Amino acid sequence: MIKLKLIFMGTPSFSVSALRAIVEAGYSVVAVYSQPPRPAGRGHQLSRSPVHDYAESVGIPVYTPKSLRNAEAQAIFKAHEADLAIVAAYGLILPKEILEAPKLGCINIHASLLPRWRGAAPIQRAIMAGDSETGITIMQMDEGLDTGGMLRVEATPITSETTVLALHDKLAEIGSRLIIETISQLWEGSLTPLAQPEEGVTYAAKLSKSESQIDWHRSANEIQRQISALYPWPGVYFIHQGTMLKVAAADIVSVPSGQPGEVREGLTIICGENALKVTMVQKPGGRWLSADEFLRGYDLPVGTILPCPAIN
Repeated sequence: MIKLKLIFMGTPSFSVSALRAIVEAGYSVVAVYSQPPRPAGRGHQLSRSPVHDYAESVGIPVYTPKSLRNAEAQAIFKAHEADLAIVAAYGLILPKEILEAPKLGCINIHASLLPRWRGAAPIQRAIMAGDSETGITIMQMDEGLDTGGMLRVEATPITSETTVLALHDKLAEIGSRLIIETISQLWEGSLTPLAQPEEGVTYAAKLSKSESQIDWHRSANEIQRQISALYPWPGVYFIHQGTMLKVAAADIVSVPSGQPGEVREGLTIICGENALKVTMVQKPGGRWLSADEFLRGYDLPVGTILPCPAIN
């Protein structure tokens, strides 16, 4: 086993897969950095990140600074004398002092085929945009936003059946495998970063609840991708008489033309192009229901025109 001192920096469940692979491969992880515990649930009790929980379960010291831009945090980081830092959806910008502290610098497991979808929500944005593929890029980090040289790249397809949950898990698996290969190749000096293409740069903006309401003027394809990308968070919904009705799944169907938002039989709703047959729906405070179950307990008459979001 290569004798390296590693720091791992990550926060959500996506990152746990890579950390677990590194630990199980026998590498020495001297410290884990994760986002501070945050209020969660109805009781707003402080909740630790998935990476924090896993690291503590295997006995790795965990650090949760709110910022890495102050001298104290940077001194603590440098004191680990790490050979390499591995970053996966950490959630903080790394200043130059942190990037240059490890002997081999910092590398990032990024969930897109860079330079497409730099930024915070690459998995969801790839689905929403109708991309035919995405993947993992292992890159050498610099001071830019996901602009560093590429070390390893592996693609995976996106189909009309792809959901964000399934794609998340697939990319986490690819990232876990690639990072193990990358660590040894970096140490051996057999990897040279390849500059990202200047063409094709896009930015994966952070998800917002303002994107959740369905606009029935859009095509059924677009709306289905919206549902696939945004379930379970922030979720997708439509409004009927002031009630927010959440949607987890829908099928594209062809129907005679009608007005966007018009309800037809079986919870089929006309879109700007084609229609969607909603298959999983949830009333406020209720459980997820099939369309048939929902319609037995909720009055949504055929011919109803559902509202669309106001255009600012």
